[in-house]
Amino acid sequence: MEPKETAELKGSMEPKNRMELTERPSPIDPEVRAYVYSLVSALGGTGTDEHGQYVLGDDALACLKDLKRWLKLYDEKANRLDVARCLAEANLVEGDLLEILGAWPEESTDDRFKSKIALACLELLVPLTWPIDKDDDQMTVNHHRHIPYIQLAQTSYKRAILESQSKTTLRTIVRIALPSIAIPMRDRTSRDEGIIRFVLYLFRNLSIITAFGEGKESPTSRSSTIEAFHDQDVLALVLTICSNMGEDFNTQDMVIIEFLFHLLKGVSVEKLFMDDSQLKKTGSDELGALLAKEKNMHRAYMKHAPSRHNRFGTMIWVKRDQPGKVSTVSGQESLTDGQRTLRQMDQSKKWNKPRQGKRDVEKANDRFDVPVTLTHNATTHLRQFVEEFLDSGFNPLFSHVRKAIEREADRVFLVHRQQKFFLISWFLEAERVRRRKKHEAQRRSKDKKVTETFEADSFALIASVLNQETFLLLNRNMQDAFDTGDWQRIHAGNRCFTQILLVIQEMVESPLEEDQEIAENIQNRIFYEETTHDRIIAILRGYKDQGFGYLDSCTELSHVFLRMLERYSRENVDLQVRSKRRARKKKQQAEAAQKGDADANEEDDGDAASEMEEIAEAKQTSRERKFDFNRFAAKFMTQPCVDTYMKFLRYYNDLNTEQLKRAHRFFYRVAFKQELSVMLFRVDYFALFNRMIKGPEPLDRVSPIFREWEELVKQLIRRMVKKLQERPELAVEMLFSKIPSTVYYLENGYEKQTIKSRPRAPATLEVRGGMARDEQIGVVVAVLGQDEAHRDAVEWMIKVLTSAASERQSWEAETAARRADHDPSTESSEADTRPPSIVVKPDCEERRIAMFKNPRLRLLMTLAGFERLGIDDEPDATWIIPSALTARQLHETHEVVQKHGENPVLEYGDDDPVSAEDMLRRKPMEKARRAAYDDDESGDDGVPDNDDDLFFPAGGPTNTGPRTAAAALEQLKKERRVRRRKSIASDDEDEGIRELDDETRARRRLVREAADREKRRKIKSEEFVFNSDDDEDEEAEGGFFAREEMRRKDQAKKVMEVLREGMVGTKGKRKSDRGLGEQREEKRKKPRLSEDESEEEEEEEEEEADVLMAEGSSSPRIQGLEDESEVEDEETPLSSPPMGNVSHQDAMEELGIIDRTAEDDTAGIKASRLASTGTDEEDDSDAPITVQSRRRNPRAVLMFESESE
Repeated sequence: MEPKETAELKGSMEPKNRMELTERPSPIDPEVRAYVYSLVSALGGTGTDEHGQYVLGDDALACLKDLKRWLKLYDEKANRLDVARCLAEANLVEGDLLEILGAWPEESTDDRFKSKIALACLELLVPLTWPIDKDDDQMTVNHHRHIPYIQLAQTSYKRAILESQSKTTLRTIVRIALPSIAIPMRDRTSRDEGIIRFVLYLFRNLSIITAFGEGKESPTSRSSTIEAFHDQDVLALVLTICSNMGEDFNTQDMVIIEFLFHLLKGVSVEKLFMDDSQLKKTGSDELGALLAKEKNMHRAYMKHAPSRHNRFGTMIWVKRDQPGKVSTVSGQESLTDGQRTLRQMDQSKKWNKPRQGKRDVEKANDRFDVPVTLTHNATTHLRQFVEEFLDSGFNPLFSHVRKAIEREADRVFLVHRQQKFFLISWFLEAERVRRRKKHEAQRRSKDKKVTETFEADSFALIASVLNQETFLLLNRNMQDAFDTGDWQRIHAGNRCFTQILLVIQEMVESPLEEDQEIAENIQNRIFYEETTHDRIIAILRGYKDQGFGYLDSCTELSHVFLRMLERYSRENVDLQVRSKRRARKKKQQAEAAQKGDADANEEDDGDAASEMEEIAEAKQTSRERKFDFNRFAAKFMTQPCVDTYMKFLRYYNDLNTEQLKRAHRFFYRVAFKQELSVMLFRVDYFALFNRMIKGPEPLDRVSPIFREWEELVKQLIRRMVKKLQERPELAVEMLFSKIPSTVYYLENGYEKQTIKSRPRAPATLEVRGGMARDEQIGVVVAVLGQDEAHRDAVEWMIKVLTSAASERQSWEAETAARRADHDPSTESSEADTRPPSIVVKPDCEERRIAMFKNPRLRLLMTLAGFERLGIDDEPDATWIIPSALTARQLHETHEVVQKHGENPVLEYGDDDPVSAEDMLRRKPMEKARRAAYDDDESGDDGVPDNDDDLFFPAGGPTNTGPRTAAAALEQLKKERRVRRRKSIASDDEDEGIRELDDETRARRRLVREAADREKRRKIKSEEFVFNSDDDEDEEAEGGFFAREEMRRKDQAKKVMEVLREGMVGTKGKRKSDRGLGEQREEKRKKPRLSEDESEEEEEEEEEEADVLMAEGSSSPRIQGLEDESEVEDEETPLSSPPMGNVSHQDAMEELGIIDRTAEDDTAGIKASRLASTGTDEEDDSDAPITVQSRRRNPRAVLMFESESE
């Protein structure tokens, strides 16, 4: 038939269609239908003259281009499907396009016209087979009308392509791309790249199209698709492109990823690598398991099955606890026992579940957890393709895809990330299974070559996904998907992460040292980041109702990660992890501001702001700490994690042995390893455990995991009974979930004590430079006006000042009116005439918080004269307007704030302007001040004139006992003073020294009082200074006490040496660097004692030495003795020289109290000489001490040693 005859035949059908259109409105515009039909008719047709072969029309190529233009301009631009619907009704694909492609023989490959016609057909096949995947919010009435019809048409397209008579349609399409593929990548044009993509897109579309409810033998099933792809060289083309990805192909990576995803999703890896015998055995085992499950169901049902008289019916009443109320239950099964009756009553209850918001339904084409069965031939062909892909195409493809995702190429979408991670998990599992099958084969084989070949295998074939770049991309993808709630992407990431961990575990067990080192390095990098640990926990506890596939993947990931981390932490005791925390807000803002200034000249404000936000979010502070596995495992022991595993366990009848073992290990860890069995003490949990063990519908007793579950449930019940006896409150808590505080109480019997930290006040700010008060207020007002969050604070401040000024002015007017009356009865004191303080009240809760936390608002209130009552860290402290502020001052402050609020000054300075924000700075902290005293009682230096009350009593607690060392020395010194007075008096008579005048006595008294005050300031009394660290840990202070003990021992040793040398060197001479002449002169001036007096003096010195030896082990005691002896010297006569050190004498001389130039004051000369002698002895602690020297000298040596240490 000629094309014209075909057009006439098709035109003869139009009246019938038009008749139908008059009866029912057509969803397609009649003019559009007419144009499309005319083009299809002019394309060509079959005729008798050509023996039934298809004949092209005269303008076939132009008709194909016009049809393509109609699809693009009408359907795509107008978002309609009218043209696609017309082409489906006209049977364009099966009646024309496939016939044209089949008429292109392989011999005429160089025919340019036929190649153009074939390419035009390909350009029509791709949009016609493109999957229609639209969201509900994008659907229109036109879409709802056409999509079901077009989807059925696409199924027929796929069937026609796969089952064409010539069986060469796919091979012909491959031939279209071969000339472009043969051209090197650098020489290809955009047209060549487009042809390759069109071919791959068609294969992708055919792999996506599926029929609803198809079996594995149907023409459009996965098995038929794989067999057709294998027979017509499609899989070979894909392998070629994958193995040369990055070298000869660049932009085809995402299309290959989509093709592989839709070809492999739902395929079981275990069954793919089974041989015929294993497949047969697995099939029989699965059939037996199904029959056994059906038998158990029948057995449980037959226990309470209705009898043959059940047609009469049954209804009973069940009495309730409340008197007079009953419940009705129908059915004969309720007559068996009471438990069955209650269960029947529970099943009859209805719960009106509240309606939830509409959830995002995942697209059917993106689901990869729906199992697919394959035929034997399809399994063989696919296994061969997978093995060749792992050997040659895995590393190039996934390395190139990772780089494209990292640089965010335009062809990369979110769905490609999900598909990539799923494919990585699928191929890693395939590699693991293939290696295991090889290992099993070499065990059964006796050939040594097989063993050697297998042992030489490494994991280099999958090395492209075991590097640090892939881990970073995976972690970033999982975190981004978790933040946005893209659960399908998280599902793919979970599976990928799990398979990577399992591969690493096999690498650890590999006989190759290189693989072991790589595995050690990978584990260290994965487990080093604490954010990875936290993400695993967050994914597990974040499960709600994402489906069983997601539930299975998150529980498997947590199980594998926890086990590997536990083993790795045992092998590496010093494992360090890096924890990240957010940097301080102020530091982030400063860095973001600097970054914003740098980018201001490069990009617009919007891009700079977004970049600053990303930098601020990514800025974190990191620190390393030692890893504690028990601490990490405790994070899994929370109620959400336990609930997730319980939801997983509710599918116990559908779980395999590995999945049941996974749940069993988790609950065992909770109850026995972590000792938190209280988390499992819930009524619904025990009901599930009981149903698993006792029924109805229990676990199969033949299952190897049944005994372990039975023992676990038994131990849990025992612990629950024991805990109920210890904590009767548990009976109530078994009805509810348990928060951490409840768990702590039930485990320990008391609540956990927590200390809440009080909020800290912000830093006090001030304005830079010596600006006036009004200018400072202007700076603060300008800064507050720039802050959007606190811009209304200035307006609130104006209102407060206005109200306060009005109130203060009214009070002042009232006070003036009262004074004008001149009524004596109304006269009051000056305190009564002061106005009352005005309390500043915030207008909202945000203002109350800002009055405490906003330092700029606090500075403005302070500059305005407001005062804050209470301590700085008190959030609810009151702000007041004090009485000192008059109405005039408040009016002036109000005018200043209002003026600067209307016209703020944002910059200061002419040459180098500074922003108002930079004019503020943090006020330096004030140093700790001494206690303030009353000015009337203080001198110029702030110290009271009479400061005796400020000192500790002399001697302190060392002078409390009646028989202390100080008391023993006191009696000896009194006797010595009497003898000294006598000897000095005799010397005065011999030398003819006249009696001292009153001025000299007064000057000496002042010297003694000053020396006494200086010594009393150094006294540390236990009555006022006590040990504030008594409650601290003794082990923590062990080092301190050890050092103090060594110092005391060294001090006692030095005391004994000094005393021993002093006793031995009684008749010797003291050698000193300074004051030696003065010492000899003093010895010559010293009165000579009689033999009785000298013997008595030696006995007294020996007694005093014994006392010092008894107290020598404690340097503070010796210091106390010295201070006491020096204080007692106040009772000596005026002729006795006052003892003191040189530094103190110099200080007295500077104050004008001591006059060393008085030649006539021999007593003063003696005092200065004795003081210098005492100082020399302090400087030279190693010099020997004579017995004739004063006993104060050894004590001065002891004090010097104590102070130096």
